[in-house]
Amino acid sequence: MIYTVTFNPALDYVVNVNHFTLGQVNRTVGEHIFYGGKGINVSALLANLGYESVALGFVAGFTGDEIERGVKRLGFCSDFIHVKRGMSRINVKLKSDQESEINGMGPEITDGDVGELFGKLEGLMEGDVLVLSGSIPASIEPDIYERIMARLDGRGVRIAVDAEKDLLLNVLCYHPFLIKPNNHELGQMFGVELEGEEEIAAYARRLQERGARNVLVSMAGDGALLVTEDGQVLRQGVAKGVVKNSVGAGDSMVAGFLAGYLETGDYGYALKLGTACGGATAFSDGIGTKDEIMRLLATL
Repeated sequence: MIYTVTFNPALDYVVNVNHFTLGQVNRTVGEHIFYGGKGINVSALLANLGYESVALGFVAGFTGDEIERGVKRLGFCSDFIHVKRGMSRINVKLKSDQESEINGMGPEITDGDVGELFGKLEGLMEGDVLVLSGSIPASIEPDIYERIMARLDGRGVRIAVDAEKDLLLNVLCYHPFLIKPNNHELGQMFGVELEGEEEIAAYARRLQERGARNVLVSMAGDGALLVTEDGQVLRQGVAKGVVKNSVGAGDSMVAGFLAGYLETGDYGYALKLGTACGGATAFSDGIGTKDEIMRLLATL
């Protein structure tokens, strides 16, 4: 089974306003609600490909109830922990002449809530896949990724981690199956500005030297680069299309990569499918559909 963890899921309320003016009443010309959170995005893309997964994490209040209903409609199962204090976030994303965001705080997560999550993770076994992605709420200790991976160390669980800088660097000693920085995040980890694929590959190998098994680097319009655990450096050009939405594209790439690898055991195919999935989401208003993914895959 594939499990995803979203520590701070949200309802993303996306509004379109023509020429937003501060201090005045503005009327929307378009409104959408999406179920937000990096782990939720991964599970949604997997569902579109026909793969089952279980979404874990924390929800609270009426917004948490709606997130639970929403993920069911998206086609995957959840086993969220219900937090007593606060409510799940509503993130307002304003699209006008400029884009602006107001992100909610999320609920207060206690040590007992975290302990309940650890109890659910105890059921993972050899061959399962766990996806840890996104930022950590202020009410959770920042070493939570490390604690989870330490608890599961040696069990044969394949763990994918998609997080920034220290959150990612601190878990490398637990040998994650996959990590996915983008090229800018990779440079920030080492305090350098990377120029060209050779430099990107060299610094990806440095993450391998610190413990990562496979390093997938997304490079926006330049495609993606994968340094595999067996020493290959694979490059994949970007899918062609008009970008409508960057939210969830990286999560979709992770989901597609995992699905491709689980299906074939072939890193080259996993990289292609991951790239097609990332493109399908970037070229859509929401998470990419299977039809769009397959169409793009055929062009790569």
